[in-house]
Amino acid sequence: MTQYEMIRSQLSQAVPFANYVGIEVIEVGDGVGVTALDQRDETSNHIQSQHAGAMFTLGEAASGAALAGAFGPMIFQARPVASGASISYVKIAKGRLEAHAKTERPGPELVKEFEEVGKSAFDITVDIRDGNGDTVVTMTVGWHVRKA
Repeated sequence: MTQYEMIRSQLSQAVPFANYVGIEVIEVGDGVGVTALDQRDETSNHIQSQHAGAMFTLGEAASGAALAGAFGPMIFQARPVASGASISYVKIAKGRLEAHAKTERPGPELVKEFEEVGKSAFDITVDIRDGNGDTVVTMTVGWHVRKA
């Protein structure tokens, strides 16, 4: 099992609310994360599209996966906290969605700052796409990471 597979399997259980919503962690890599959400009655709104809150949770989970991938095994020595987020709902979203997240700086740069300063602050961009590959949501999540 690679370090990223180990992190992915642990992330799948780490956040109870994301599990409750039905978020699936698809991929964790160096500064990248991919999550997915199937549309169900519980994640739908009054116009039978994905609920804004469910899409926010999907994007935030992808950003957390990208963060964990950037820090690799060091993530277990860190305390990450989301510091803010901005989100734009670009298009009506129906069906299965995938969120693709990427750190603004490479993982090794973030880890170096964390080791030298004891903390790091950075943004992660997220692109949520529908089954046709069309962007339905864009998002930026700010993160603060401190030593645990």
